[in-house]
Parts: sequence; C-alpha cells; structure tokens
Amino acid sequence: MKASCSCGEITFELTDRPIFVQCCHCRMCQRQSGTAFALNALIEADKVLHHTGTPEVIEMPSANPHGQQVSRCPSCKVAVWSVYPGAGPKFRFVRVGALEDPDQCPPQVHIFTQSKQPWVQLGSDIPAFEHYYDREQVWPASALERRRVALGETGG
Repeated sequence: MKASCSCGEITFELTDRPIFVQCCHCRMCQRQSGTAFALNALIEADKVLHHTGTPEVIEMPSANPHGQQVSRCPSCKVAVWSVYPGAGPKFRFVRVGALEDPDQCPPQVHIFTQSKQPWVQLGSDIPAFEHYYDREQVWPASALERRRVALGETGG
C-alpha cells in the first residue's frame, strides 16, 4: 500500500496489511486532526518502507498521559504516522488518509466514543468502546500473533 503526505515530499509504503485499524474519537485526536476522529492503521515499523523525505517528529499530547511522537512532513505539515509509548518504537500508527487507497483500511474498532461527535453515526457491525478496550478480546488471533512476534514474545 503506497502512501504520502499531501505535497508528496514524504513517500512510503506498507509492505503488509495493517495489524489492526482503529478509529479514535478522543478530543485530542479531534483537535490534532481538525476533524471528528483519527483513523490509524497499526503496523510493525519494519513493514513501513520509507522512500522519500525526512519526517519531522513532534512530541504531542494524547489521551495517553505519556503523549505520542507524530511524524509530519516538514513542508505541508501533514501527519503520516505516530508512535505511542505504550506500543513502542516497533509499531507505527499510520494515518489511513495518507494511503493512496484508504478504502483498503476501514476501522475494526471505534474507541473513546464517549467524546464522539453526536452527528457521527456508528454501525452495529464494528465494536465501539467509550474508552479503550482489551485487545485480547477484540483483535483476531492473527493480529495478536503479529504483535507478539514484533515484540519478540514467545508462546500464546
């Protein structure tokens, strides 16, 4: 899956399908994206093949008290991915909107829906949580295994 910022200075591709895609409705994501939610595709950092440009890494607040590192294009300032302390540097939360074909990555979960904009209508086919969720109960087994492998964990 090819991706870029708005101006094309930063180009990259995902060499595998994302592990999991989540739609965050927290106030921080609303504020930082300038819209109703952020749609992030979680993937192993080594499966993000960086082609051109050098992202500018900015420390930003998040719903997590430890914040996040947002990688942005230094020219157009569009966020292309984040790194969260809880997930660590082995993972990137790629902005689905940066993908050439974002239709390939619909959300698999909605989080922080207690602050969802009232005009956003969620279907009943995708799990939704007022806050965060227990990944062991929500993610498919294949996603949990990819996470374990990326973290160097054994067993299941």
